[in-house]
Amino acid sequence: MIKPKAFNKIKFQITSFYFISSLIAIFLMALILYNSFFNIELHQDLNATKMAVEKSGNYVELYVDKLKVISNILVNNNETIDYLSESKNNEAEKNLSGLLNHTIESDPSIKSIIIVSKDGRLISNEKKLNMSMSSDMMKEQWYVDAIHSSMPVLTKARMQNFSMDKDNWVISISQEIRDQKENNLGVLLIDVKYKIIDNFLNDLNVGAKDYVFILNNKNEVVYHKDTNYFISPQLQNNLIAESKMPEGYDAKDKSLIQRYKIKNTDWTLFGVSSLHELGVMKRNLIETIVLISVVFLLIIAYSGSYFAARITRPIAKLEQAMRNIEENFTTVELNENGCYEAQSLAAHFNNMIQKIKKLLDEISQKEKYLRTSELNALHSQINPHFLYNTLDTIAWMAEFKDTEKVVSLTKALAQFFRLSLNGGNEITTIYNEFEHIKQYLYIQKQRYGDKLSCDFYYDENIKDVKILKIILQPIVENAIYHGIREVDRNGLINVTAKRQGKNIIFIIRDNGDGFDLSLLQKEKSTKDVKLGGVGIKNVDKRIKLYYGEEYGVNIESIIGKGTTVYIIVGEILY
Repeated sequence: MIKPKAFNKIKFQITSFYFISSLIAIFLMALILYNSFFNIELHQDLNATKMAVEKSGNYVELYVDKLKVISNILVNNNETIDYLSESKNNEAEKNLSGLLNHTIESDPSIKSIIIVSKDGRLISNEKKLNMSMSSDMMKEQWYVDAIHSSMPVLTKARMQNFSMDKDNWVISISQEIRDQKENNLGVLLIDVKYKIIDNFLNDLNVGAKDYVFILNNKNEVVYHKDTNYFISPQLQNNLIAESKMPEGYDAKDKSLIQRYKIKNTDWTLFGVSSLHELGVMKRNLIETIVLISVVFLLIIAYSGSYFAARITRPIAKLEQAMRNIEENFTTVELNENGCYEAQSLAAHFNNMIQKIKKLLDEISQKEKYLRTSELNALHSQINPHFLYNTLDTIAWMAEFKDTEKVVSLTKALAQFFRLSLNGGNEITTIYNEFEHIKQYLYIQKQRYGDKLSCDFYYDENIKDVKILKIILQPIVENAIYHGIREVDRNGLINVTAKRQGKNIIFIIRDNGDGFDLSLLQKEKSTKDVKLGGVGIKNVDKRIKLYYGEEYGVNIESIIGKGTTVYIIVGEILY
């Protein structure tokens, strides 16, 4: 044979394919792990930012709602209506002042509460107010603006200068006060310390490089941690641009944004995350995956070569051993495709095909014989002589009007054939096999009377064991026709079954005439020991073909004393 090239050897091909497939698997696994961890981390960041923004937005909403409730209480209070309806009412003014002071004391975040009448009268907890007042407040623009808007605004309507000191900032809520005829009586102004909003959002759980801000419908900055955003147009434009970004993750800017519309206001809260931690995680993840991949590839390269050698070594030994046998067979030409060892194995395989075909032919013949034996057994189940004799007995009983026996014998015959056919199934249970021979012996006892007695026993724990069907009845039939029928004394047939290791052993004893066992060794004498159409040899062959050569029928017989038959079968587990 031509010596193969190195890359045609199976060892080289196994190693190469193993390494390449492992490389692809590692790459795909690394890609999947990278995407999985990245998406998980991204999803967590999105959820964390969203929850933080929504939580802070809810806090602001709740506080605005609280201010709305306070505003409605003050606007609809009788003291407020009385004070604004009358030109001068000292008692009403005193009561209203007490109400305002009590309200401010109940909420430290409220800086001031101001009630201004339409005719210019004013009541507040503050002593010094810088406000433009007149006898007809409808001429004052801030008053008109306060009537037409109840939204929270960053600066007070009366504030003239906007300082950079957040401690002086307030959030104002205004609400018009009307009488029962919906006529304007005045306006209510509630100034809340800006610090309360600042506290809500400063505690927002975002990363060190992340931030939040609030814009109103006019794109004016309402909140940002850095006060420079309130005075720098460039920084304000940056916030406006960020507010127009699509919500979620922006792969281009590698950042994510979440927005939350605060109810009952014209404010929108924005949370921006730079995903700095995500970028660090990505770099660490890539470095880890690369390091692990290199280690795995080194291990794979070594193990691939090692296992390939272990796989090919037995094949090479097998090829050499088969080459020694090849001299006795004709050479078969093969094409040169495939590795060297495979070609050699294929050549020897082709030589072995001929032997395999011969074995298959032998097996086929055995299977044909098995099927023939099974068919013979089925035919023997409907023994014309047995059926004729039974029907003749039934007819004889009917003539003597023995109706009860006719019914019982007919039922026994029907049960016998039902168990014989078993729905076409070749497998039965020990219980059904015993029921089968019980029906058979009951029918035979009607013919033989007291001359025939029978006794049965089997362990209860094996009654459901599955076996080949109709292996007892032919032996029992043989005991009657060739043993008990020939003697003058009363006959007794004893049938037992028990487990013996993994096998089941049946024992059939009769006290009949017995026979010479040497007759079974002669093929020509089988006619003398036929069992209802199926001889002892046929029963034995059927069992051996089904279970194996270690199973079958063994016979002990003493002429004049009786015969004992041992049937050994295996348990069928399916």
